[in-house]
Amino acid sequence: MRKKVPLIIVVFLCLFVLTNCSSDNIQTSTSEKSTPTNTTYTINNTHSEPPSKVNLDENVTPTTSYTNHIQAILDGMSVEEKIGQLVIVGLNGKSMQPITRDLIENYKVGGFILFKDNIANPDQTLALLNELKEANEINAVPLWLSVDQEGGRVRRLPNEFIKTPSAGKIGATDDAAYTYKVGQALGNKLHALGFNMNFAPVLDINSNPKNPVIGDRSFGSDAETVITHGLAMMQGITSQEVAAVVKHFPGHGDTGVDSHYDLPLVNKSLTELEQFELLPFVKAIEADTDAIMIAHLLMIQLDDQNPASISKPVITDLLREKLGFNGVVVTDDMTMGGLINTNNIGEAAVKTILAGSDLIIVGHMDTLQREVLDALHKSVQSGEISEERLDESVYRLLALKEKYKVNNRPIEEINVQEVNNFIEYALGK
Repeated sequence: MRKKVPLIIVVFLCLFVLTNCSSDNIQTSTSEKSTPTNTTYTINNTHSEPPSKVNLDENVTPTTSYTNHIQAILDGMSVEEKIGQLVIVGLNGKSMQPITRDLIENYKVGGFILFKDNIANPDQTLALLNELKEANEINAVPLWLSVDQEGGRVRRLPNEFIKTPSAGKIGATDDAAYTYKVGQALGNKLHALGFNMNFAPVLDINSNPKNPVIGDRSFGSDAETVITHGLAMMQGITSQEVAAVVKHFPGHGDTGVDSHYDLPLVNKSLTELEQFELLPFVKAIEADTDAIMIAHLLMIQLDDQNPASISKPVITDLLREKLGFNGVVVTDDMTMGGLINTNNIGEAAVKTILAGSDLIIVGHMDTLQREVLDALHKSVQSGEISEERLDESVYRLLALKEKYKVNNRPIEEINVQEVNNFIEYALGK
């Protein structure tokens, strides 16, 4: 006859086994989460639980594929809605104006870009972005709310926020983890206000001391420095649910003319570009960059007729096909002198879509904004831009909005001190 094992010993043994199994699981999970990749920096994201948002995927079921979901949204859009998605426009004033409402309601624009003239203080900026979201509730697709916030001398946000240093100063630290934290700080304050796209970082190599427009906006004068810090900055920004647009392809660093006022000429062969200017963009593509901005540059040996921003040899042949980029291609502001001095803006808008661009920025003058939108409508109606070509770009834009959970929900308030605390942490203060 076998002896009975006392009940208390059985209970003790069971608890011991369960405790050890649980401990092993926790250790394994922690180990897996703490192993960074070569290009990811382990800095905590302050948005452990982001503000509530309406996601484009809110109706997706476990059996619905991602591709089918985006395609279903696209299939449900009118031609007018699709054309609107191709354009980001600027706006007048620091509050909603009738022309802005018209661009939302009748032209279905894809988003807005804010400049310094649109921004007074954090509360006003938050209110303006909330106004834009509220007006856009009538439309199926939420808005890009974008800005140029590079840090240093190119900044748009109010002075209530602690300033971040220029790319040149950041690159000089030779500390990629620090650069990543500064990127997080940029993304953090943008996200807190309601922005979801930032036209940064600059991936131009500052190789020309006489360059009037790049200078310390670049991380350095050699490709390695720009790659290291440009990618770290990009990843820091995107960690805060803000899409980063790297710029200015195919490279604005070795120019002596400011494309805001005139068209710079670049007389370099493809081989020369591949060995220098293109290197940061190639690495950004390998790191799955979401979007690339095309500059207004005349790349004489690639296309001696059209600025890069409307050039098929530059956008499709080089960027899309040779470099393999399938993300969103964004034009630099089409109202800049580098383009508009020698091109009709409506015709240029059509050209850039045919050349392979997806998103057109028209930062100033409502007459020019309407001219671009009207030209795109006419071109689609005539068949010059096929609906297949239109759908290709809109699909990319919808997928990117999906990725960053772009939505129309207002943000109730902003805690400036909390944002500044994080900036101080990032800067090591």
